[in-house]
Amino acid sequence: MIDMSTIQTVHLIGIGGVSVSAIAEILHTNGYEISGSDMSSSPITEALQNKGLKIYIGHSADHIKNIDLVVYTSAVTEENPELSEAIAKGIPCLSRAEMLGQIMCAYQDSIAISGTHGKTTTTSMITRLLNDSTFDPTALVGGFFSDIESNVRIGKSELFITEACEYKESFLSFFPKIGIILNIDEDHLDYYRDLEHIISAFAKFADNIHEDGVLVLNGDDYNSKKIKAYYQGRLTTFGINSDCDFSAKNIVYNHLGFPTFDVYYKDQKKTQISLSIPGQHNVYNALAAIAAVSEFIKDYDLIQSRLNSFKNAKRRFEQIGSVNDISIIDEYAHHPSEIKATLQAARRIESLNKLYCIFQPHTYSRTKELLHEFAGSFKSADEVILTNIYAAREVDKGEIHSKDLLKALLAEGINALFFETFDEVVAYLAANCHPHDFVMTIGAGDVNKIGYALNDILKK
Repeated sequence: MIDMSTIQTVHLIGIGGVSVSAIAEILHTNGYEISGSDMSSSPITEALQNKGLKIYIGHSADHIKNIDLVVYTSAVTEENPELSEAIAKGIPCLSRAEMLGQIMCAYQDSIAISGTHGKTTTTSMITRLLNDSTFDPTALVGGFFSDIESNVRIGKSELFITEACEYKESFLSFFPKIGIILNIDEDHLDYYRDLEHIISAFAKFADNIHEDGVLVLNGDDYNSKKIKAYYQGRLTTFGINSDCDFSAKNIVYNHLGFPTFDVYYKDQKKTQISLSIPGQHNVYNALAAIAAVSEFIKDYDLIQSRLNSFKNAKRRFEQIGSVNDISIIDEYAHHPSEIKATLQAARRIESLNKLYCIFQPHTYSRTKELLHEFAGSFKSADEVILTNIYAAREVDKGEIHSKDLLKALLAEGINALFFETFDEVVAYLAANCHPHDFVMTIGAGDVNKIGYALNDILKK
């Protein structure tokens, strides 16, 4: 822990990231002098600059002058000139997760939402449910959320809401009052040895929950249920298929694939929810959110009203456009389980003609380690179009290519193509799409550029 009373100036490396930028805003609001750097300019860095933060584009040791504390994103290594300079000067350095964990400790009530899938949606739901003058929370969402017109809301109460990412066990820096585990799946195998290693990390996360806190756990998820053997504190479960504390019953879907369901606590019906986002996975996300906020809200009419009007964060089944009855949807999914759930949700849309899935694999390690799982996750699509792998934090070692995934998809009998450039994808779609077709760009990189470009061409 850093004694923040001795700190005046903080420099954040990777300040354009969703989480790091939120930390910067919180520290700035609390009176610290903030500077930060990133590799390129973005709407996030521009917004921070407009709020008075000092932003550098590019990394240089010259930026580390008169700095009391350095915070760095997980993608940064000691080879970074700014982090290297800070270490050489003996300046205290904290990872993004360590800094966020320290901020959380200043709040009496904190909610940390973990899980391989669904963190941003569930965090957005909880933020919406508690977003009023009564609760006045500080909330960090992993994307732009229209309710707060940002990725961060800075409140004045003792309530703190944040996503808790398992990458490199970063969520072990958090000690929440309410900890949520949405699901546990194989991912980040560039860091974790195997699934058991991942489960052990989630068990440690659960063990970090306050003595007087509660773990909100998916009672239907096979891997999540293993946490019960390790966790000794108060437990609340949610699910559809199991005997859970909070459960969804009588689930029906409308013509757009949006679910309506009854919410039960134990054997008592509490309310009925009609979501405006598709898919069974969002029923689970909603149940997790309801279970968590039930620690604060007892008025189920309020819960119903706020969830029924919930709109998801950007890039979560987001409609980019609809031209000539051709719908263009962008989805952040980048793991096989997420892709499968997203495409199944799209399949429930009654007016759907042909479902195009444009997939940009995210990171070489994930594509390599989960190649077989990826190959089996696109069966609900009529046609899959692959782009080159989005490197993110990684370097191409020549071990995997999107063409390897193409071969695996074709072996599964899936209609699939690969294009080298985004322009080629846009031209192909513009020439082949027809009314009532759905074009879904899927991935955590910049694949959404294809959707926006296609929308512009179709309009012309």
